[in-house]
Amino acid sequence: MNTFKLLEPLILPNGIEIKNRFLKSAMSETLANRYHQPTEDHMKLYERWAEGGSGIVITGNVMVDHKALGEPGNVVVEDERDLDLLKKWADAGDRNGSQLWMQINHPGKQSPRSLSKEPVAPSAVPLNKYSSRLFSVPRALTTDEVKELVEKYIRTAGVAKEAGFKGVQIHGAHGYLVSQFLSAQHNQRNDQYGGPLENRMRFLMEIYTGMREELGPDFSLSVKLNASDFSAGGFNELESLHVAKALSDAGIDLIEISGGNYDNPRMFRETEKVRENIFFIDYAEKVKASVDVPVVVTGGFRSIESMEEALQQDKTSMVGLARPLVLYPDLPEKLIRGERLEITTPKLTTGSSYLDEKVGALMGISYYEHQIARLAEGKEPKVTRNGWRPLLHTLRSHGLTGLLPRR
Repeated sequence: MNTFKLLEPLILPNGIEIKNRFLKSAMSETLANRYHQPTEDHMKLYERWAEGGSGIVITGNVMVDHKALGEPGNVVVEDERDLDLLKKWADAGDRNGSQLWMQINHPGKQSPRSLSKEPVAPSAVPLNKYSSRLFSVPRALTTDEVKELVEKYIRTAGVAKEAGFKGVQIHGAHGYLVSQFLSAQHNQRNDQYGGPLENRMRFLMEIYTGMREELGPDFSLSVKLNASDFSAGGFNELESLHVAKALSDAGIDLIEISGGNYDNPRMFRETEKVRENIFFIDYAEKVKASVDVPVVVTGGFRSIESMEEALQQDKTSMVGLARPLVLYPDLPEKLIRGERLEITTPKLTTGSSYLDEKVGALMGISYYEHQIARLAEGKEPKVTRNGWRPLLHTLRSHGLTGLLPRR
C-alpha cells in the first residue's frame, strides 16, 4: 500500500514544517525525581522516540504548580531553576528532525488525596466515581487565583521556549483543570469564568492568548481538547466544536482530539489489532471541516492501513499514537525505510475475569509505564499479556498511589 501521505510534511499555520504525519501523543512517564525535575531517564526516553522518526513528540504532563500534582513522578516547571536540565531534555528530543513539544497541565481536582489534601477546581464539586478516601472534595478557586493560574501556565510555556522546546500543548482534555472549567457539570461558578460557554472557555482562551503574546507568532502552540466528557450536563460535542472554532480564529497551530475524564475514562480503553476502533475519528472529521487548523486524532490506530486511510480521506491531519509508540518506538523510521510490521497491543489479563474487570484500565496504564521505564533504561519493550508484572512494578515504584487513575 502506498504510504506517501504518512511521510508527507505538514506546514503549520505559523509556517513551521513538520517532517511527517506521525505525532507521539503525551503519556505520563512518572520518571521525575523527588524534586519534580526531569532526569537522565527522560533524556534517554525522548532521544529514543526522536530517533524513532515521529514528526512531533509531546511530553507527558508537566505541571505548573508543585502543590498540584496529577500523579507521582510528575515534572514541575514553575520558573527557570531547572533550566539546564530542561535544555538537556529539549536537546534529547530534538534529533532526527523530530520536534519535542511540552505538554503543560494542572490537575485541578484530579489530584489524589495522597498528593494533595485540598485540591482546587472551578467549583467544589467532587469526582463522582471515586471514594473520598482517594480524592478529596476540591476547594473552589477565587477569581484572583484563576488569574494567577493563567499566569503560571504562561510562565511555564515561556520557560519551555527558553529551554529549546519547539512547541507547547495546553492539556484541555481528560478532566484536568482546563477541562473542568469547560464543563458545566464541574464549573458552577457565577463570575466571569462560569455560566455560559463563552465564560467557561475564558480560562483556556486567556491561557492561549497570553502564551501567544509572550511567545510570539512563530512558536508552535497547540491544545488537547475533549470531543466530549460523555456525561449528562458535561462538556459536549457541540460545545467542543465551538471552542475549536474559537481557537482556530485566535491562531492556534494544532488541535489534538481526545475525550473522557476519570469518571468516564474513554481515553483508557484498549483495543487489539483484530478489534481496531479509532476513537473520535468522526468528530475529528467534523472539526477539520469547520476550522482552518491541522487536527490530530489520537486513540485506536493499530494498522498502517487505517492511518493512511484516515489521512487520505482528510479525516485527520496527523496520526496521533501513544501506546503503539511505546511498544514500537521506531515505527515511523521503519516505515520510512520501507519496512513493514504488525502492530499488536496486547489485551492484558491477571488470569481472573473478575479482577480484569476491576483493574483493567489501571493494569494497562501500569503496563505501558513499565515499558516506558524499560525504554528509558535502554531496554526493548516486552509484548506480553501478563497483567501482574506491570502492577507490581508500579507498586514498587510509587506504592498504592501509583494504582490511582491518571493519564
